[in-house]
Amino acid sequence: MNIIQKRYTPPTPPPPELDPLLNTVAAAKLLAIDPETLANWRAAGRYTLPFVKVGRLVRYRPADLTAFIASRTVNTAATAAR
Repeated sequence: MNIIQKRYTPPTPPPPELDPLLNTVAAAKLLAIDPETLANWRAAGRYTLPFVKVGRLVRYRPADLTAFIASRTVNTAATAAR
């Protein structure tokens, strides 16, 4: 009877360029809005805020949220004078 030994291979960590995905509650918290508002935006296509579908789950990349915030930043003469 031969016994085949399998070598243990530890799981490979994800590449460092992959940010962890945030669920709707965490993304809404980062944007300081209600999770329902974020769901409404997504359903209505109100803003071009990218999201990832993983099966039936919705996730957001932190880099996409940061880019969204940057794109919505408004500079006025009042804020530029500071």
